[in-house]
Amino acid sequence: MGKKKTHKGASKRFKRTKSGKLMHRVSGYYHKLVKKTGKAKRQARQDKSLPAAQAKTIKRMIDS
Repeated sequence: MGKKKTHKGASKRFKRTKSGKLMHRVSGYYHKLVKKTGKAKRQARQDKSLPAAQAKTIKRMIDS
């Protein structure tokens, strides 16, 4: 049986915190900023945590 390989696309897009949660960038921040509210742009600058169901799949891609 061969080695398990890390999914490089997932490892670049998601970062793990000290507590084990996965964080990701918010989509849509670089286009059409004129029509977005200030609150939406401000919140999009910060990373968001992944829902548990998606985090399970992504952890498997990163940890292997």
